[in-house]
Amino acid sequence: MPLQQRLLALAQTLQFAWFVGHLTLLFCAFRYGLSYITFNFYSKWAMFFYRTSFVAAAATYGIVVFKAYRARARAGKGQGGGLALAGDENVQYLAMALVWLFSRQMPLAILPFAVYSVFHVATYTRSNLLPTIQPPQQEAAPGSKPKASGMSDTIGKFVKEYYDSSMTLVAVLEIVLWVRILGSAMLFQKGSWILLAIYTVFARARYSQSSFVQGAISQLAARGDAVVNNQSTPPAARNAWETLKRLARQATDATDPSKYVGGQQQAGPKKAQ
Repeated sequence: MPLQQRLLALAQTLQFAWFVGHLTLLFCAFRYGLSYITFNFYSKWAMFFYRTSFVAAAATYGIVVFKAYRARARAGKGQGGGLALAGDENVQYLAMALVWLFSRQMPLAILPFAVYSVFHVATYTRSNLLPTIQPPQQEAAPGSKPKASGMSDTIGKFVKEYYDSSMTLVAVLEIVLWVRILGSAMLFQKGSWILLAIYTVFARARYSQSSFVQGAISQLAARGDAVVNNQSTPPAARNAWETLKRLARQATDATDPSKYVGGQQQAGPKKAQ
């Protein structure tokens, strides 16, 4: 099949629209980042790229949610109740993309979506785009695997080497973002308490489903312990830290989803298959 027809067939798939959405998100995040570092983040174009980033994010996660719904419907499986829907990571990120789209600017909110998009774009390029542009040649030996291109190998190594550290980065960014929203709420900025409540629910769900979030919080707690256990730390600060940890554990136990669904919560689905 000629290259033009192969590309046309690829472009007609829903997965290609998902890929374009992630590319758009990365471009808009980059362009907004340039406006931010030059202190023009309230300019007309900066606002456009900021909002478009979340439009693209909502579109990509919406496509994944739609594909999962369609697959279950075709298989004759039930769609599950509200808790099952809320437990889907793609639904959670779709909801947060819509929340950020209609909330006031918070530049940090773009970064977790952008990190995910880097890996989604890289994976799609390796799995779909490169084989379409240059189909791998079948080796002479029967049953042998087609040889991958050098670029495909490079992308594969990049994803394998940096995926875990990047997901840890996302977890840290989401924790920092929660602290940032908490700070806004403490200053009673408009709508900040509502946003804090929404994002706290999202963060709790991420903690239940993501080992990277759990690991990041454990590291944060360990660093806090190391600081307060220093002999120079006042007893009042040490007691406040222990109280904070106890309250956090109680809140975590009280909001454990497994208590409300009658069983242990399963890990969330992979993003964007």
